[in-house]
Amino acid sequence: MTNTATTRATSHRNDSAAAERAAFLADFRSMSSFGATAGGGVDRQAATVADGQTRNWFRGLVEGHGFEVRYDAVGNQFALLELVPGAPYIAVGSHLDSQPLGGRFDGAYGVLAAAHTAIRLAARAAAGTQAPKFNIAVVNWFNEEGCRFKPSMMGSSVFTGKLAAEQALATTDPHGISVREALEAIGTIGDFSLDVAAYLEIHIEQGRSLEDHGLTIGLVESTWGANKYEFVVHGEQAHTGATVIADRQDALLGASLLVVAAREIADEFSTQEHAVITSCGEFTVFPNSPVVVASRVNLLVDLRSTDAEVLAAADAELHRRVRAIEQRAKVRIERGAEHIWAAKAYDAAGMQLAAECAEELGLPHGVVRTLAGHDSTNMKDKVPTIMLFVPSVEGISHNEKELTSDEDMLAGVDLLTELLGRVLAGGFVEA
Repeated sequence: MTNTATTRATSHRNDSAAAERAAFLADFRSMSSFGATAGGGVDRQAATVADGQTRNWFRGLVEGHGFEVRYDAVGNQFALLELVPGAPYIAVGSHLDSQPLGGRFDGAYGVLAAAHTAIRLAARAAAGTQAPKFNIAVVNWFNEEGCRFKPSMMGSSVFTGKLAAEQALATTDPHGISVREALEAIGTIGDFSLDVAAYLEIHIEQGRSLEDHGLTIGLVESTWGANKYEFVVHGEQAHTGATVIADRQDALLGASLLVVAAREIADEFSTQEHAVITSCGEFTVFPNSPVVVASRVNLLVDLRSTDAEVLAAADAELHRRVRAIEQRAKVRIERGAEHIWAAKAYDAAGMQLAAECAEELGLPHGVVRTLAGHDSTNMKDKVPTIMLFVPSVEGISHNEKELTSDEDMLAGVDLLTELLGRVLAGGFVEA
């Protein structure tokens, strides 16, 4: 090839790459308009109108690039791209639903990154520059966040057989609307099923380790273990003025002691080697009147740690404290549903492959663990799975101020494209 021809080819590749990146950013801005909040975030709780609008927008985007879109029994959305008829599928994705007043990036970035990665690779396959051995399924998992319907990671839990579909469909939100009713209302429920050979996911870190160390890519080594419990504190409704302290069975006092206990357990059981993180969320007080002693409080207590033994010890202490709190506040504490996952490693060969891709692209990278749960937390227990992070500015997440720079988002898409291309070629699992 002459120097002039080489220059033209290089210029064409650069123009093509610039166009791909501009298209991703334009689509990200468009996607972020659905459920947009005044503070710059989004509110797209699972199977709400805003979630349905985002799902339909995403369907239009990928169908415009030749994907076929299908839904399974619990609303998981699959955008299928057949590159090799009859070949197995590699799944890649995340989730489009959000927390109330959440950020634009959590989950949604990973779904859009997966779609643009698949679009790029399809173009290369059509041009004959790559010869894939697998097909691609871009997945938008239903109800990853778990704020409207519990538990979190619901769609991937059903997909991996950890949760029965009928149980998920019968789950209701605080207003008594079931998952089935909500999915039918937005028209994203079906009967599709799919076996996949491997799973890839890219996500914002939701922490600050990448930013603190000047890294662009996190190679996720393992999950933290997590124990989540729903508690109901039962007391006795009474008058806040006329009922003396000695006669009160104050559910709010009992719940408050549980909140304090969880924080004290985090402080007591954390070590330099293994941290313990605890929190209490979804605090609902009944009857919630200014002149009534609470008769009932519903809350969720969450314990997490990198070490199974440390987590088990913290968990045992929590339940010991529950019994003590019942006696002190003269209440009854009922343990309801629970959602538990163990600390477990991701595929070592997948991490190595991702590291090689990052090296090839010149992207600073390092090994991290995920404190948060992701759909890959479920998928890694069933199929070879690779999980990647891009930085979160100041570690902010589940907040309208959540931010990942355009440069880091684009670097993540570039890496995912290189990585998925190698996986499709048979570099991770056999066809």
